[in-house]
Amino acid sequence: MYFNQRTCFAMVLPLLFLLTSLQGLAKPVGLPTDTLNYTTALPMDTGVLRGTLPNGFRYYIRHNAEPKDRVVMYLATKVGSILETDDELGLAHFLEHMQFNGTKHFPKNELVDYLQKAGVRFGSDLNAYTSFDETVYQLPIPSDDPELLKNGLQVMRDWAQDALLDGDEIDKERGVVLNEMLGGRGAQQRMRDQYFPMILNQSRYADRLPIGTKDIIEGFSHETLRDFHRKWYRPDLQALIVVGDIDVVEMERQIKVLFADLKQPDNAPEREEYSIPLTGKNQFMAVTDPEMPQTVMQVIIKHREADVKTVGDYRTQLAKSLFNQLAAARFSELTRQSDPPFIQGGGSIGGFLRGLDAFTLYMAAKPGEIKRGFDAVVTEFERIKRHGFTATELDRAKRNFITSVESAYAERDKRKSESYVASYLNHFLQDENVLSNEDRYRLGKQLIGTITLDEVNALGREYYVDRNRDILIMAPEKDKETLPDEQTVEGWLAAIGQSDIAPYDDNVQDIPLLEEQPSAGTVTERRERPELGVTELTLSNGVKVALKPTDFKNDEINITAFSPGGTSLYSDDEFLSATYAATVVGGSGLGPYDATQLTKYLSGKKVSVRPYIGERSEGFSASSGKKDLQTAFELIHGYFTVPRLDLAVFQGYMQRVKASLANRLDDPNAVFADTINAVLYNNNIRRTSMTVEQVDQIDPQRAFDIFKERFADASDFTVTIVGSFTEDEIMPLVLQYLASLPAAGREEAAPDLGIYPPEKGLQQTVYRGKEEKSSVRLYYFGDYDYSEDENLQLDALESILNIKLIERLREAESGVYGVSASASYAKYPRHRYSFSIAYGTSPDKVEPLMASALDEVDKIKQQGPEQVDIDKFISEQKRQLEVQLRENGFWLGHLSNSYQNEEDPAYILAYLDKLSQVTTESVKAIANKYLVDDRLFRFILMPEAAAETP
Repeated sequence: MYFNQRTCFAMVLPLLFLLTSLQGLAKPVGLPTDTLNYTTALPMDTGVLRGTLPNGFRYYIRHNAEPKDRVVMYLATKVGSILETDDELGLAHFLEHMQFNGTKHFPKNELVDYLQKAGVRFGSDLNAYTSFDETVYQLPIPSDDPELLKNGLQVMRDWAQDALLDGDEIDKERGVVLNEMLGGRGAQQRMRDQYFPMILNQSRYADRLPIGTKDIIEGFSHETLRDFHRKWYRPDLQALIVVGDIDVVEMERQIKVLFADLKQPDNAPEREEYSIPLTGKNQFMAVTDPEMPQTVMQVIIKHREADVKTVGDYRTQLAKSLFNQLAAARFSELTRQSDPPFIQGGGSIGGFLRGLDAFTLYMAAKPGEIKRGFDAVVTEFERIKRHGFTATELDRAKRNFITSVESAYAERDKRKSESYVASYLNHFLQDENVLSNEDRYRLGKQLIGTITLDEVNALGREYYVDRNRDILIMAPEKDKETLPDEQTVEGWLAAIGQSDIAPYDDNVQDIPLLEEQPSAGTVTERRERPELGVTELTLSNGVKVALKPTDFKNDEINITAFSPGGTSLYSDDEFLSATYAATVVGGSGLGPYDATQLTKYLSGKKVSVRPYIGERSEGFSASSGKKDLQTAFELIHGYFTVPRLDLAVFQGYMQRVKASLANRLDDPNAVFADTINAVLYNNNIRRTSMTVEQVDQIDPQRAFDIFKERFADASDFTVTIVGSFTEDEIMPLVLQYLASLPAAGREEAAPDLGIYPPEKGLQQTVYRGKEEKSSVRLYYFGDYDYSEDENLQLDALESILNIKLIERLREAESGVYGVSASASYAKYPRHRYSFSIAYGTSPDKVEPLMASALDEVDKIKQQGPEQVDIDKFISEQKRQLEVQLRENGFWLGHLSNSYQNEEDPAYILAYLDKLSQVTTESVKAIANKYLVDDRLFRFILMPEAAAETP
């Protein structure tokens, strides 16, 4: 449960408008394919069954079998904080909370309890959000249980109009919402309070943040909330979206029966539509805060929102997506300079807030270089405005677009149910038609070729204008006196406008990535694992390969690899160089291509390869479609045989790292995290955050040499490949590009560095921060009896304790918004475990809530968990695994982790049977074994003012 501002008020990153399609498949249905009339209305997806009940309630139903035996239900209501009166601030969001605290058929907390028993997780599955203009509830549930499916619909019906809003439950929830509000307090929020009225043009939106105000949340009457519910939770403002593995006709029948009796309130108020006016004026504001770690500057140029109703509107949206992609590429290139002008910079055309679009430029400045960063961003967009993009740039962007649409369309029958929901929500909330997969493909393919370079370039002139422009600076308090004023910034803009700016030179090269194609090796050993659908190979150079062909996706192939070693093989003096070795090489390009040229070379290709060097291993992760699989293997081979070192890129990257670290310790959370690591690991360089001074310890040449050392010998690499391939398709590539990798036959193992927390626990309090809020972290550490059975029991303890902590700290004591328990365990280098409990609260509740949390731990240690909570864990695990077993990502991780831990991956096949071993006594025993009082570490972050309190 959370509030959502749906706007761009902090650092705004470029947004790419993503669509879907595929070339060469069956001819899609929809509009005529020979000619396109740009004034024709966009067709509505016919794959969704839509209807409106006599009372005004709307519904969207779609059958979709991915994932199998699952359905997602969303209840959308056009009720948000914008409708609140001055006496109701925050009540739309508060009401969203109350829907989980008692409805007609699920009083008090029975709703969460019932769904948890069905394997639905509170927070990650069962959730909701409140925004300015809408509140949306989500419920993903299994659809193979008729009773559960029926009750899922009943939950939606209850949410639509049957919240109980019990007075005692309302009062209990005040503390939860106040803690959610408290958790959001900090530098960003304090600055936002200052600049919101400006960038929202003094509109109603500036005074209607969904979270509300402390005074209202603490003091509103029960009847005020009930009246808000009666006024606005009504059928003419609501819609139900149901997508999943269901019978559409039967679902419609049930919806008609269940929702037909929703009532309109007497004298229902009109649902007024609000907007943000355009004033035609330019505005300026600089805000500072002592906890703001960087100087960020934004230029927000507002425009009326562009409708997307017709084919021509859609074509314009595609042109904007091309513009944004082209601009992003330009700024990526700027950051690769040896002395980049900013930490991060860019800009894009996109949505802003109700009724407005915006062209937004942003820049995070290096310390003391705000003018330089601002000049660089504005100059680049002035270059675009004057000279436009080049034909070769546009051609690459179009190729990338076509690849994305083709790839997505290829997966149309594997598309997840969840991915349809946003479009149907937008149709209900914004009245924009939803294109079918086929029409999206066809329109995208037809329209992208008609978009000219002149049209894309014209967007820069249309959106980059000198009216309705806001300039916003957010900076550290200590830099307040050196910040430019409005007149100074206007002078900067004028100077750039009068300067000579050369056109962009798009230097492109087209040569083979590998100078010579490698000679194929052979397979020396083969083992079939039919129970897993896996073939395990040993190649002639020693590389081990696991192949798992799947039909989970139509065009998705994922690869991962590891080799023992990593940074653990290097001294503390070389640790940082080793840590950044893969970053240095990965950012330098490959073979004959520098980083910029490599990006251009790979345009239009669905491929990614990323080398890494971790503490105990090195390797790579890769993904590809079928068409570009050879390119993926060439890239993999290239990182072993022809890596590059680009000193200019390295220097520029390290400059940006230094700049981002300069004020890091102004953030209380950063200080808190550093203190925890310093205490637990005795300031070991391998466990502490890097400082500005340490950046200079990174030697680029040594980092490059370390990379080459780690990838000089492939004989101890294990490669796992999962996805939409056949063995016949992939084996020629495996033999040519993997079996030919260099092999020295060296034997390496990652050593035990001996970096562990103290054996006995302790307590440490950090006093940092202006806000009256606190964070608590409780940790247990120690040696561990690693085994599959032990892991299962510790996982069960984590899940059960999460349930109990939410029930106690949130629901019973109203002391937190969120609380979590987390378990982890490692087999190497030593069998170890950690178990943590984390929450945020007000300073006065730190000790009482800590006592309550530890009391819940003690209850499990003394009495064991209740059977109902064990059943919830088992149900959750079963339901999760049902879905995971049909996902490439799950199998990639499971297989690779099993090989790395020297375990048989087939244990997953018996996992569901082993769940019966989780009992009250087994969890009690695991809690007593590992949640030992002597091993408890307590870390507390308190506000600075608390240190001064006697």
